[in-house]
Amino acid sequence: MGLAIAEDFTVKENKVAKYARALGHPARIAILRILIEKQSCMCGDIVGEIPLSQSTVSQHLKELKDVGLIKGDIEGTKVCYCIDEKEWASAKNYLDQLFDSYKSGKLCC
Repeated sequence: MGLAIAEDFTVKENKVAKYARALGHPARIAILRILIEKQSCMCGDIVGEIPLSQSTVSQHLKELKDVGLIKGDIEGTKVCYCIDEKEWASAKNYLDQLFDSYKSGKLCC
């Protein structure tokens, strides 16, 4: 999204869109589930768990890291990834607010 367009929306709307983009691919959801289950993981371990090449997994890890949902610590020649608890809580808060704002009961269309 271009800067001018992003400025037309609220901070909350931009945050939800940022998280939604990151969560918008099933490989990223699979990676997050692996990291949740194992608490931390090397890229090579993730590659062994999902049917994607190392370079593709690395790109998905980069996308998740760029939005802050995960963090990576360099350990020698490898990077150990885990959930970034602070950003994870922020994402949950913004997404919960969106979903909780819907009140059922009105007839649709």
